[in-house]
Amino acid sequence: MTALTWIIVMSLAGGLISVLVAAGFSYAARPNWVPVLISYAIGALLGAAFLEVLPHAIEAAESPEHATITILAGILLFFILEKLVLWRHCHDEGCHGHGQDHAGHGHGHSHAGHDHGRSGLMILVGDTFHNFVDGVLIAAAFVESTPLGIVTAMAIIAHEIPQEVGDFLILLHSGYSRAKALAFNLLSSLATLLGGILAYFALSHVQALVPVFLGLAAASMIYVAVADLIPGLHKRTELRATMQQVLLIAAGIASVVLAHPLAEGALG
Repeated sequence: MTALTWIIVMSLAGGLISVLVAAGFSYAARPNWVPVLISYAIGALLGAAFLEVLPHAIEAAESPEHATITILAGILLFFILEKLVLWRHCHDEGCHGHGQDHAGHGHGHSHAGHDHGRSGLMILVGDTFHNFVDGVLIAAAFVESTPLGIVTAMAIIAHEIPQEVGDFLILLHSGYSRAKALAFNLLSSLATLLGGILAYFALSHVQALVPVFLGLAAASMIYVAVADLIPGLHKRTELRATMQQVLLIAAGIASVVLAHPLAEGALG
């Protein structure tokens, strides 16, 4: 197979495998588990942002300052994007009880859809940036050599699974049906293929944008976890609920930490 064929196959397979494994895990979870598992999603998001995406963004940027400026700008961008979604919702439906719903971020833990899809939308935007960069990385590795490309694609799939599980849970929590969540996640995963093909034909030009896309992906993960999801956890203040939340956040982070050596071990 040519390098381009490998890139297309592995980009498609990578996106499909990580999304379908994540969907399988999320489908197995009962609807009433989703609010509880949101703590895991927060851990998976923060783990992916700080342990995987951020280090790569800083490494790929001209300087650490360039990377952190992109992340800061990204957080502001996602804040503005969320405001626009809120404004549109207010315009379409009127904002009765506006202060209570939006000041509390509307993440009532059993009321799926109370955030009007905001955190779900943020996650899809950030995930699309991240998937595009994955495609660029897969292409760059295959241009170097086929074995390196296969190892890189496998490592990316392993890294993506815990984060995709987190994304899927957030979409369900945000009011998306399971079918819609799967469809949007699969659509977002096509950005891997786009990144791979573009990088193959214009690697030097596309690689210059990698630090920016990585910075924006990290910004979306941090923003959604800290601004949208964590405030919802504070509604349950009892000790048992707090301990459960802390353990699940730790489990989310641990799954990201374990994904890397597991992927490398499986490849020998």
